[in-house]
Amino acid sequence: MKAKVSSVRITPRKMGAIANEIRGKDINAALSYLKFSPAKRTAGVLSTLLKSAVANAAQSGSKASTIDVDKLYVKTLLVGAGTTLKRFRPRAKGSASPIMKRTSQISVMLAERV
Repeated sequence: MKAKVSSVRITPRKMGAIANEIRGKDINAALSYLKFSPAKRTAGVLSTLLKSAVANAAQSGSKASTIDVDKLYVKTLLVGAGTTLKRFRPRAKGSASPIMKRTSQISVMLAERV
């Protein structure tokens, strides 16, 4: 019922804005929100992660007890900063200015509504 992805080349601030909207929602409502979200690239990463967590829940449920996939909801969705890629841009008089290319780490946990 967990899934993680790391080193996604989207800033944590952009990822967190979309993550705040789907935290606590049912899995079908969250996926439909992401499908029609204007932030297509960010929503695509999050929807893939949610589908992976649902598949993990269905797989682990076959061993222990039956899990109804339609009753799942997003219990926790954590977005944090990953490694920062440091690049430099040439500037005037032989100097350089840094460019920080930020990455995100995302982990999701699903639970079943009672």
